[in-house]
Amino acid sequence: MTSAADFLHDLAGRFPQLAEDYECHVENNGGPLPHVFFWDVIQAVVHAYNGTDACHADLDWRGLLQYLEEVYPTAPLTVKEVIVTSFLEYLPWPAEPGYPIVAELGPVLGEKFRQVRPAG
Repeated sequence: MTSAADFLHDLAGRFPQLAEDYECHVENNGGPLPHVFFWDVIQAVVHAYNGTDACHADLDWRGLLQYLEEVYPTAPLTVKEVIVTSFLEYLPWPAEPGYPIVAELGPVLGEKFRQVRPAG
């Protein structure tokens, strides 16, 4: 993976439940906008975790968290920025539904989460 655009393409390929969202995103924006698309990703992951969205009910949110965990250490800076600023920073806050998903983060993303959101 050499760019954030490659990262999005790979993500959509690995998680087919996001593929249609990705295709619509690319068509509507004239190309991939990683930070913008990740708003859809965070929503899908949290809704799948909470069981509140029929469209993404079968999204493997655990697999997606694991994928991000594996990609992050060797990813280009642009991909790391997407993961941190458009995923970790938008996870639910302690009083919001779905906050327990934070405990599901792997050690790498869990540590990064604690750095960027020390108050949870």
